[in-house]
Parts: sequence; structure tokens; C-alpha cells
Amino acid sequence: MQTLYGALAGVPRVDWKRERWDTPDGDFVDVDRLPGPAESPLVALFHGLEGGSNSHYARALARELQGRAWRGALPHFRGCSGEPNRLPRAYHSGDADEIGWMLRRLRAEARGAPLFAVGVSLGGNALLKWLGEDGEAKRVLAAAAAVSAPVDLMAAGDALGRGFNLVYTYAFLATMKRKGEEKLRRFPGLFDGRAMRRARTLREFDDVVTAPLHGFRDTDDYWTRASAKPVLGRIAVPTLLLNARNDPFLPAAALPVSAGVSRVVRLEFPDEGGHAAFVSAPFPGNIAWMPRRVAAFFEETMG
Repeated sequence: MQTLYGALAGVPRVDWKRERWDTPDGDFVDVDRLPGPAESPLVALFHGLEGGSNSHYARALARELQGRAWRGALPHFRGCSGEPNRLPRAYHSGDADEIGWMLRRLRAEARGAPLFAVGVSLGGNALLKWLGEDGEAKRVLAAAAAVSAPVDLMAAGDALGRGFNLVYTYAFLATMKRKGEEKLRRFPGLFDGRAMRRARTLREFDDVVTAPLHGFRDTDDYWTRASAKPVLGRIAVPTLLLNARNDPFLPAAALPVSAGVSRVVRLEFPDEGGHAAFVSAPFPGNIAWMPRRVAAFFEETMG
């Protein structure tokens, strides 16, 4: 654990350039940009649950892109940029439509340069779901990578509801409940506030808040319909799936197998790496390995 903390502490801050996009339904998202040459590849990064451009993996990836003189764009999911979004809805693990409109906007501005996408954790599942469901994804993206994606949300959610993993769950719930309270102030009666405050697991929170806000019957319906695993066989864009077998968020037994993915999907499941960390090098270590591996995969697809 000391190695992990030391590695994360060594990740430098990034001088992102922020801009605001209006969404098709009258909301907004904030997008943090990493400038670069106009003809260079553009890499979109979709963050994890309650993450953003200050997350360790975002800063590590930005450092890798800067070293390659590539451009970067990190669209924050609604409510994750430090300011509440306008509408009752927020974001969820199966937000494929949200991913789609963001990537199409970035494709339009890429001006012929390769557009790549990386999704980490929740963002990885949502990206994979879009890749498997959108028949035109190949016209938008040159390649994609999903890192530590909980592609089986039922298995992941149950894993986070027991044992030491509850430490992660409580950290997520702390910020999610604050956002829930803010939504109730603006939209009284939007959901059962007392039930939200009682929630001690993601299953309980999703049952009261996430599922009903986004058109799902309950947690089981949400986790089943939002999971990317069933659509991995339909992906047509070259895609890297990178998960550590010791990731506490997704048991190794729930990882996809080669027979369940399309021929353009590459499965890489190292034994170590935890969740979106992949610490390497001597003490205190660093987290540069994952961004290098992802960028190398993208470079490989460029020929």
C-alpha cells in the first residue's frame, strides 16, 4: 500500500484548458483539454465513478500524451466537474448515448487526425457499451482502450458490497450522497431522500437514485442492462481491454474470455495492477506503465 500511495503522490498536476459544451437535451458538460499540434492524434478520456481530470490516471495519461505531442480531451460526466449539472439526471455506467455524442463532436474537430478513446472503470464500461451498440462506431474512432472496466456490473457491484472493498464504496457514497442532497434541494421529491441517506452499499444507492433517475426499474435492471460484457462480441473498432486479475472491483472469474469478444478486441489481464493503478518500477514506483501501454496500442493501430 505504501508503494501505491507513493506512486500516486508522484503524479504531476496538469495545466488543463477547460471549455463548456451544451448537451443536446439542454444540460452541459465541462471538457478539459490538453493542447497539441493540430495534425496530432486526439485522445478522449472517459473517467471513472466520481472521477475527473484530477484523477491519478487522468494526470498520468496526460503526461504520456504530452511526451508524444498528442492532444487530449477529458469530458466530465454530468455533475463531475465541480459544478452541479442543470437537469435531474446525472450519469451512469451504461451511458452509451452520452459517450456517442461526445465522440462525434470530437471527431468533427479532429480534422482527419486519428481519434482514440480511453475509458477507465465506469467510463470504460460505458465506452465498451457504446462500441458494441453503435453500428457506426468505426467511422468515429480509430481505436479504443478500456482500463479496469467493470464489464459485469452485477459481479462488480456485489464485490464492492462486502469485506475490505466497502472502504472504496464508502468513499464513493460520500460524494454521491452530497450530490444527491443537492439534487433534492433543486428538485424536491425527485427520489426518496431518507432511503438514500440510509444506503450503505452501491446496490442500495443505485436502487434509490441511479436506477430511477436514468430509466431503470431497480438496481438489478440497471446493472444487467448497463453491463458491457454482453456486447463485446459486436465491437468493430480495434480495442484493448486491460484489467488486472487482482482488481478488487471485478473478480477474475467475471473477466471476459476470448470466445466472448470480437476478433478486433485484445484481452490483456496481468496478474497484478489493482484498480486503474498498475504500479511499476522500484519503490516508490510509478503509474506510467498503463498510459504507455495504451498509447503503444494506439500507435500500433496507426500502422
